[in-house]
Amino acid sequence: MPPETRAEDLEPGEVAGLRRPREEMRLIGQEPAEAAFRAAIGSGRLHHAWLIGGPRGIGKATLAFRVARHLLACGTGRGEPDTLAVPPDHPAARQVATLAHPNLVLLRRQRAPGAKTVPTQITVEAARRALHLFAETSADAGYRICIVDCAEELNLASANALLKVIEEPPARSLFLIVSHAPGRLLPTIRSRCRRLALRPLAQADVAAVLRGLGPPWSAHPPEVLARAAALAEGSVARALGLLDPTTLALVDEVEALLASPDWRRVLALAERLSSREAEALYETALDTVQRHLAAEIGRRLAEPPARLAALAEASERIARSAREAATYNLDRRPVILSVFEEVAAAR
Repeated sequence: MPPETRAEDLEPGEVAGLRRPREEMRLIGQEPAEAAFRAAIGSGRLHHAWLIGGPRGIGKATLAFRVARHLLACGTGRGEPDTLAVPPDHPAARQVATLAHPNLVLLRRQRAPGAKTVPTQITVEAARRALHLFAETSADAGYRICIVDCAEELNLASANALLKVIEEPPARSLFLIVSHAPGRLLPTIRSRCRRLALRPLAQADVAAVLRGLGPPWSAHPPEVLARAAALAEGSVARALGLLDPTTLALVDEVEALLASPDWRRVLALAERLSSREAEALYETALDTVQRHLAAEIGRRLAEPPARLAALAEASERIARSAREAATYNLDRRPVILSVFEEVAAAR
């Protein structure tokens, strides 16, 4: 299978040079989630729609393709499988990796032929094209599978098109719906799905994934890999971003300013993070602040509740300010300045 993705062929959410979820044969740290699918397959009563939820970068799409690969390669009716792993040279594995299997469809945002940009939502036209699979007869009387990646990108029309098929699913159909925020999905879709919540990965699992990615990621010094895993909050996607020297330098700078505010440096930081080109660094700065506040609460659990409440309220105000700035496209400078003011006042 192709081990790398070229930059010009990137799909939404992908990183150049990394295996796509449909090409990834490993699943690390999500054994309970895989066990839930193995038990459902073994019971002979596999629910037709699963909502696979959890933070970004923890293996949700990888799990969905792993389930699809197993069912397309092995089917059901043989009791509970010991594993969902399929040999990479199996014909079904090769077909899944290239999205060439006739019984599998991936519903996602896609760049239209000739278009320069990818749409911000999954259109109803894309949903109808993908869901046409369920209007046809299965190629081999096996499962027909739709993977939605991700549910938050459905607009109302495409979500309703998906709902219509989920409400009256054809025999031996399976919908694996990946969601970073299941609560935002239509209640009518949620109510028809079996919900499976994936937890953030353990730090050791994040480190193991990073080491298994190969160069250039695994080529970083062990201490850099370990720090990225420690700061990633269970997300491989976040850990990859933290391997960037500029990103790690920003984390160090924000942590230093939180410990000892220097308002001239804070003003310079706010200016630097205000540009649209600094989107990823801005998000990293906010993550660093929230991680700092969470650590402070944990460290000061023996203190009076009012002191802890001040930290928790500061965290919520910072999050609300960031949401409002994003929603109304406001200047980010006041957000960054207020972050340090809130933290200083909550001490």
